[in-house]
Amino acid sequence: MFTHNLDPVIFNFGIIAIRWYSLAYIFGILIGWWYGKKIISTQFQIKDKSELNQFDDLITYLIISIIIGGRLGYIFFYNLKYYLSNPLDIIKIWEGGMSFHGALIGIILGTYLFSLRNKTKMMFHLDIIACVSPIGIFLGRTANFINGELVGKATSMPWGVIFPKLDGISRHPSQLYEALLEGVILFFLLKFFISKQNYKLGTCSCMFLIFYGIFRTVSEFFREPDSHIGYLFNLISTGSVLSILMIISGLMMYSFIKKNEI
Repeated sequence: MFTHNLDPVIFNFGIIAIRWYSLAYIFGILIGWWYGKKIISTQFQIKDKSELNQFDDLITYLIISIIIGGRLGYIFFYNLKYYLSNPLDIIKIWEGGMSFHGALIGIILGTYLFSLRNKTKMMFHLDIIACVSPIGIFLGRTANFINGELVGKATSMPWGVIFPKLDGISRHPSQLYEALLEGVILFFLLKFFISKQNYKLGTCSCMFLIFYGIFRTVSEFFREPDSHIGYLFNLISTGSVLSILMIISGLMMYSFIKKNEI
């Protein structure tokens, strides 16, 4: 059993504090950027600098899309009533409140706008993003654990974690379960699909939706629901509902691309 006493702040300079969560975002983007260009040049055999530079330009769209989509997703999916009463708090991103599913929608829309403007294949970029996303997810979920947030349900298992700032109950380290499933395992699954010969465009985008949805739904069984929401119909969490929709969307898309080249 482990007692959580990790500090979410790495360095504190008074007016400026460097947090693990901030570094997770920064390194997730930087490592994902590098890995994405590697996939483009090795798996897709694209050596043209202009096409590689397009991915550089896409990163700006993605950063903006993640921030706006993640924030709006949290507001609409998880805490709309509060933000309707406190609209100025919408811009206080530094206080927390980001939604993965909202960020996902933001990324899809941002990539669509980028592809429309640059006359490129949207699914090509989404496949690359799907393959690099587990890196950021792994770092983000690890940072959630360090922050002592999104805690798991009570457990008597020997690997349970006590979060003394919350209570004295031993809990599932659900953040680390998600880091393993949605980060490590999903990364290697998508690496397997993207490396296949005669790869069909759109496959990794579909597989990301399907497997992330499955892994997130499983993880939700071990995770405490948001205290201000609880379970929908006393049965299922909001995260599970959104993840099930991801699975359905991924299966429908995969069925389509099996019959049609995108």
